[in-house]
Amino acid sequence: MRFKNTGEIPIPKDPLAQVIGQDEAVKIAKVAASQKRHLLLVGPPGTGKSMLAQAMALHLPKPTEEIAILHNPEQPERPFVEVRNVNQVRKEEKMADALKGKTVAPAAVPSFVAERLGFRCRRCGRLSRASEASCPNCGADKKFESVFGNIIAEDAYSSDKRGKRLSTTRVTDDGREEVIVYERQGEEILILDQKTLEKMDAVKKKRPRKVIVPFNRKTFVVATGASETELLGDVRHDPYGGHQGIGTPPYMRVVPGSIHESHQGVLFIDEISSMQYSQRYLFTAMQEKKYPIVGHNPQSAGASVRVDDVPCDFILVAATNINDLPGILPPLRSRIIGNGYEVLLESWMPDTAENRDKIVQFLAQEIRKDGKIPHASKEAVEEIIAEAGKRAKQWAGQDNALTLKLRELSGIIRLAGDFAFANSHELISRDDVVLALKRGRNVEEQLQDKYGSVWKAGASELAREKKTHQKEVG
Repeated sequence: MRFKNTGEIPIPKDPLAQVIGQDEAVKIAKVAASQKRHLLLVGPPGTGKSMLAQAMALHLPKPTEEIAILHNPEQPERPFVEVRNVNQVRKEEKMADALKGKTVAPAAVPSFVAERLGFRCRRCGRLSRASEASCPNCGADKKFESVFGNIIAEDAYSSDKRGKRLSTTRVTDDGREEVIVYERQGEEILILDQKTLEKMDAVKKKRPRKVIVPFNRKTFVVATGASETELLGDVRHDPYGGHQGIGTPPYMRVVPGSIHESHQGVLFIDEISSMQYSQRYLFTAMQEKKYPIVGHNPQSAGASVRVDDVPCDFILVAATNINDLPGILPPLRSRIIGNGYEVLLESWMPDTAENRDKIVQFLAQEIRKDGKIPHASKEAVEEIIAEAGKRAKQWAGQDNALTLKLRELSGIIRLAGDFAFANSHELISRDDVVLALKRGRNVEEQLQDKYGSVWKAGASELAREKKTHQKEVG
């Protein structure tokens, strides 16, 4: 508590070290991240379940696999799935670099090539920039004149009558004849030999693909309250049924679900008991580590499309309140217990000097995350710590304790910060916190103060409406 304001408080760089009061859960989360285990976090709202899950995701390495959907020419409604690792992509990038060919100066190519591509003057043989329409030496027009000029109005290679690409042949050292292409690129010439051209043709013939899960992606995916299609993926409808020429091919209409987007990452689902219907699909995906993407609307053209074996190797971090535990399907809990941990989060911690420092750290973190409110004075922090003790007594029945329902404390410091900002205070003061505690009460507490109880408030409002109705009728 030796500080003047929260701006002096250092914030740990490790996201898991920013989770307050859940030391045992943090230890388990570190193990789960390194061993790729699932977690079920059980505890009251506001105790840091989502923060713990997000911090755990930041401890995972960057994804090393990319998922793409490939066109199936023989059966378009059954596209292929392709998984590429970083090494494969780098190999293809090197191949692409090799296919770029060799760029040389105009003086390094045969004279007829330089002439055809607009670099050499046919009259004086002087080389100049291709962007110059006439020779700067003799003034002659550098445009290519075809021997069939009376029949063909303009050069077949470009609209400016100066070619940009020339195909010809040459004899190799071993006596073979090969095709070679010269292409104008700015003020230089790109040379493509026959081997390079054949490789380019092979690349062009490769099946069309759509990347649905790229390398550069987040390792933390939130699927709280997700619908079946959001969780499992879908295939978009096409009014033309994917008809060649006018419709969108099936592979282009495939949409990944949250289980696929969280491949090699964390899939976080809060209030998982509210997704009872989708839980049965979830534990199948957890067990198989792959799940097909199909169209879910039977009246859509996407219903006939199916992509099998789409990878979904994710870490599930599910959260629930204690009273909602019966709403989790037993098979899903079995998958978690069989390859993970169930963790009961703390709702309070002892009121010690060390734990008070943790509350100070939490408040400093929230102020910096918000970014719109000033820092808090020491007196303001002491007032919030005192409130944390009162709430531990009120909600957990614990003396000499501090509440770990930190979302409520976060709301207090933000509201106090808004009051301080509105009054142009440099720091959040004790008075700002007292005002925030007064005005930040929930509706039930406000009704209690005004009417004595929520029931009396309802009865009073009903009587008032009845009296108003009688006046209107009268």
